Amino acid sequence: MDQVKIGKFIAECRKKANLTQMQLAEKLGITDRAISKWETGKSLPDSSIMLELCGMLGITVNDLLSGEVVTMDHYNKNLENNLLEMVRQKEQADKRLLSLEVFIGITATIVLFIFIFLAAFVEMEIWLKVSLIVLGFVLFFAGCFYALRIEQVAGYYACKECGHKYVPTYKAVNLAPHMGRTRYMRCPECGKKSWQKKVLSK
Repeated sequence: MDQVKIGKFIAECRKKANLTQMQLAEKLGITDRAISKWETGKSLPDSSIMLELCGMLGITVNDLLSGEVVTMDHYNKNLENNLLEMVRQKEQADKRLLSLEVFIGITATIVLFIFIFLAAFVEMEIWLKVSLIVLGFVLFFAGCFYALRIEQVAGYYACKECGHKYVPTYKAVNLAPHMGRTRYMRCPECGKKSWQKKVLSK
């Protein structure tokens, strides 16, 4: 998707609807800065407000994602291309998230060991040693919580029994035995437990 083209199209449709950036932002319950970012191609509207935005501008979501009013001759082709592009962008975003998960996990572990090392080998008062160790564990568990949250929402888990791909609850991911990113969980589709691998595409 061409974000610059989409941005120009949003600006054009907004002007045709006789709306300022501020007026459109107020109707959508967001800031005019967000509208400005769309129109300059710096970001895309969030999926949660796309339908409302399109209704106000008198266009379809397919028009919006194409950056132009799509004729019926090209409607299905454009729709298919837009859907494929959205899937590709989600997969790329999930890859980046999973890389971030690894970085957070390693960083949290290193910080914990540094704090324990300082408390063990550097001369300081006992209360400082205890404070360092407690702070190290707090940062470590906060990092683990955030990393696990990323693993839960990025991509899908694929059931080994029926092949169903889904996003599990945080509780299911947190309590499941695991080896790397493969977790032993119950599939919501077939109800069987199996070792389910993390996959990026559905």
